[in-house]
Amino acid sequence: MGTDETPGGDNRGKELPAEVRSAPAEPVEGEAPEQDEQQDKQQDEPQDGEQAPSPRGRQRLTDALWPPRVTRPQLIVALLLFVLGLGLAIQVRSNNDSSALRGARQEDLVRILDELDDRTQRLEGEKQRLEDQRTGLENSSDQAEEARKQTVEKERQLGILAGTVAAQGPGITLTIDDKKGSVEADMLLDAIQELRAAGAEAIQINDVRVVANTYLSDTDSGGVRVDGRKVGKPYRFKVIGKPQDLEPALNIPGGVVQTLEKEQATVTVTRAEKIVVDALRAAKRPDYARSSSQ
Repeated sequence: MGTDETPGGDNRGKELPAEVRSAPAEPVEGEAPEQDEQQDKQQDEPQDGEQAPSPRGRQRLTDALWPPRVTRPQLIVALLLFVLGLGLAIQVRSNNDSSALRGARQEDLVRILDELDDRTQRLEGEKQRLEDQRTGLENSSDQAEEARKQTVEKERQLGILAGTVAAQGPGITLTIDDKKGSVEADMLLDAIQELRAAGAEAIQINDVRVVANTYLSDTDSGGVRVDGRKVGKPYRFKVIGKPQDLEPALNIPGGVVQTLEKEQATVTVTRAEKIVVDALRAAKRPDYARSSSQ
């Protein structure tokens, strides 16, 4: 019989276990295995409207590692590790060097120390030589600069005496108004000599510069020539020097002022803080005289 009787009198079929119900049916002989493969492919391929399956594990690992994403803490840690490795390498090298000296013989150590001492002495000598050379250059530069300044100052002084450069300074102005024409060249020459004796450093008569070789002469018409140039009246002297010495030298009894006043000329002496002597003479090179230092 295909049925079992139960105590209640109901005839019900026994249910099969779940493993038996879910077990796949065994293939029937004669069926091709290609059908099963095609069905598996159709199941693997996504249908329309369905999402593609997730990538495999290897692909996900590759995507996570490349490109690399370095954070700031990771960069700091890498830098610290690099510095630590560099310090260890330097320390190892230093230990190797010191170990090389530690294992050297006493004679080698003495020789190395002597070489270091010799090298130190050579360097000290070179340093001293360079310092001496620098000092010499500085002194020579200072001496050359000082000589140049002295040369410029000497040239200026000689130019003032030679009348080739203008000069200014305190002094006096001597004005001789000869309305009657009684003043002669020797009287003006006496005035020049008196001023030079009193310390006059630069003298100018009207527009003629008075120098060491200046000469005065009378004219036929009653005037005076200075270095061959006729000067008009009144005769105006511009003199640079110490006013306190120049004015008394002209006003001494029997001196220049009294002599000119006897010739009925009007004489005026005026002190000034600034006298400008701007009449110049052309520099003339001597024909025969040469410096003894040449």
